Amino acid sequence: MIMKIAVTSQNRTSITEHAGKCRKFWVYEVANRQVSGKQLLELPLAQSFHESAHAPEPQAPHPLEGVSLLITGSAGVGLKARLRQKGMTVCVTSETNPDHAVAAWLQGTLPEVASAPQDCDCGHNHDHAHGHSA
Repeated sequence: MIMKIAVTSQNRTSITEHAGKCRKFWVYEVANRQVSGKQLLELPLAQSFHESAHAPEPQAPHPLEGVSLLITGSAGVGLKARLRQKGMTVCVTSETNPDHAVAAWLQGTLPEVASAPQDCDCGHNHDHAHGHSA
């Protein structure tokens, strides 16, 4: 089974913040816990999570539909809730290198940051920067 992981990277080099406004994502395909592919996805403004939340239901699926995990430098509680309803887990991390973040997530060692324990929805058993284990 192939899993898709998206990583916010507005500058195309590092993990960037503001997932809702981000329009550039590295999308990794993972099979058997190994990265099998990586490509850059560039969205038009209207398809950013922030803009598309206010638009009427689209006729075509969102380009990030089918992604299981979003790794980002920051995401608001509302965006996390909307993505969770679509079956996407959001992991906010202090890691800045997209390749390292995906590898660490696959190993269960990705450092995650959140403002409160209830914001943590990474789905891993690892120590978090805010003092609890998931």
